[in-house]
Amino acid sequence: MPKAQKTLFDSQRDEALQRQAPLAARIRPRTLEEFVGQEQIVGEGRLLRRAIANDTLFSIILWGPPGSGKTTLARIVAETTDAHFEPLSAVSAGVADLRRVVKEAEDRLGMFKQRTVLFIDEIHRFNKAQQDAVLPYVEEGTVILIGATTENPSFEVNSALLSRARVFVLEAHTDEQIGLLVDRALADAERGLGSYNVMLAADARGYLVNMANGDARTALNALEAAVMAKAPGLAGRRLITVDDIRDALQSRAARYDKNGELHYDAISALHKCVRDSDPDAALYWLGRMLDGGEDPLYVARRVVRMAVEDIGLADPQALPLTIAAQQAVHFLGQPEGDLALAEAVVYLAQAPKSNAAYKAYGAALRDVAETRNDPVPLHLRNAPTKLMKGLGYGKGYQYAHDFEEAQVDQEHFPPNLQGRRYYDPTNRGFEASVRERLAWRDARPAAAGQRPLPGGGAPAPVAGRQPPAKQDELQALAGEESQDAGDDDGAQVRRPAAKRPGKAPKRSDG
Repeated sequence: MPKAQKTLFDSQRDEALQRQAPLAARIRPRTLEEFVGQEQIVGEGRLLRRAIANDTLFSIILWGPPGSGKTTLARIVAETTDAHFEPLSAVSAGVADLRRVVKEAEDRLGMFKQRTVLFIDEIHRFNKAQQDAVLPYVEEGTVILIGATTENPSFEVNSALLSRARVFVLEAHTDEQIGLLVDRALADAERGLGSYNVMLAADARGYLVNMANGDARTALNALEAAVMAKAPGLAGRRLITVDDIRDALQSRAARYDKNGELHYDAISALHKCVRDSDPDAALYWLGRMLDGGEDPLYVARRVVRMAVEDIGLADPQALPLTIAAQQAVHFLGQPEGDLALAEAVVYLAQAPKSNAAYKAYGAALRDVAETRNDPVPLHLRNAPTKLMKGLGYGKGYQYAHDFEEAQVDQEHFPPNLQGRRYYDPTNRGFEASVRERLAWRDARPAAAGQRPLPGGGAPAPVAGRQPPAKQDELQALAGEESQDAGDDDGAQVRRPAAKRPGKAPKRSDG
């Protein structure tokens, strides 16, 4: 059935809005032939183009950066199909608006057999309840949904809604496509700037195209601002220079959103650049994040993580240096603190790399979680009371400093894990010397036992100290934490167990 005819008031309102609308809205393409870019989804023979042309549209999610044509595509649908087009903005609409649209769509379908296309701009701003409200009507076909979002639908759109819609990914415009749109706006006398006798200098055009960052809306609206602010010169011409464009733009169109997809992508890129020893690219991504308004303390926290995860003991100075950078950021603020982060990133990128300690701790945690938690061996237990001593606590413990190189062949694992090896140092940086110092582990005799000093007899005293006489004194010298002795029956006062960390968020920033 044909669309409902507009009233006189509707036409007057639309004309007024068209005259007052920004250039990007006035010159918006009205057909697929006028549409620029996104050949991967609306090129000749593509599924979406055929669906629009044949009026056989299905529910879709359009995901792309600002100014890539999402709303334009939705409006082309409105102009080229026989379906009723109902636009909503998730910024201002609520469940009541959705219910009204759905009720009207049901009546329209029942009375006139006319379908309704529901366009929800910024659909990622709808919460779960709002998205759930439209779900059953999309599933049963009461409305055909077109959702537009700048955020990754995998994280911002309910999986149930995603399964009933096809996601199309739009890309930022190329410089050539932005240039084409600018030239079209300058030539169009009806909807563009053709009646203003504008002459855009070549270098100003190049600057505008570059600074638009693939955002057509930014380019067109900045061009209009520059033209409107320029007084006509000789013969009524308006010569637009680089300074005019710079003044209209103020700054590059930022594509960084510290709460969006690029937040995760950029920190991932920074981390990988450091891991791959590329200081130049690491500085670039650091700059992109900080220039985009990222919290510098968040970056500092991630830089500390890089030090412990990817450098480790290959360079023991990496961790204190990154902690110092975090303190500098906290103390100085921006922009001075940014330089501390830059210094830390360059240091980490050039440092020798090792994830041996990171892997070792992960392997140990797997054993903690997946093996029987046997008791601590008796000889490793402290014995502050007579009862505990009588039970054999601490019996047979060998004090390392009384042996050659402070190396003692005694078992430290519970029986079910004896012989485990987690930490395997690399041959890079400081860890090369660590590897040499730990080589004795693999040279142990088959049966663990004491290695007394040359000459036999009792172990020699440590230089500068009298040999300890009692087992508890040995333990005290070993730096073990004291345990408060309780009553005569050997009861102890124990510290409460540390709380386990909370669940990790659904979205990882690693």
